[in-house]
Amino acid sequence: MRFVLLAIVLAFPLVDLYATVRIARWTGVPVWAWLGTALAAGFYLLATERVAFRANIAAAMHGEQPLLRGLLDSGRKVAAGFLLLLPGVLSDALALVLLALPLNVGARFAHQAAAGGRRGATGRDALDGQFRRID
Repeated sequence: MRFVLLAIVLAFPLVDLYATVRIARWTGVPVWAWLGTALAAGFYLLATERVAFRANIAAAMHGEQPLLRGLLDSGRKVAAGFLLLLPGVLSDALALVLLALPLNVGARFAHQAAAGGRRGATGRDALDGQFRRID
């Protein structure tokens, strides 16, 4: 069983490159354009997700969003970035499907700013600061 899984993992890039060459020949777009565009998109996605991951973890540590939501969202974006780095259109299609999954849908999983205020006893956002009354 292990050898079957190993053969699948090792054969996927070859099948992916073969499919890329066939699709490039069918569409008339050069193979290097398919591979270069996906490579640039993968590096861009990984670079932007590095910054967003830090913001999500900081927001989770301050109690402004659940930790699992930030980790799940960042994890799928990193996995999609690595799939975009692999050469071929099949891995690119898998990456786009992974990015299109609606994992954070709903009121509980709505996007929140990473730098919001703390929640007060009333449940509304509260800002820290000093004030004085001017009559």
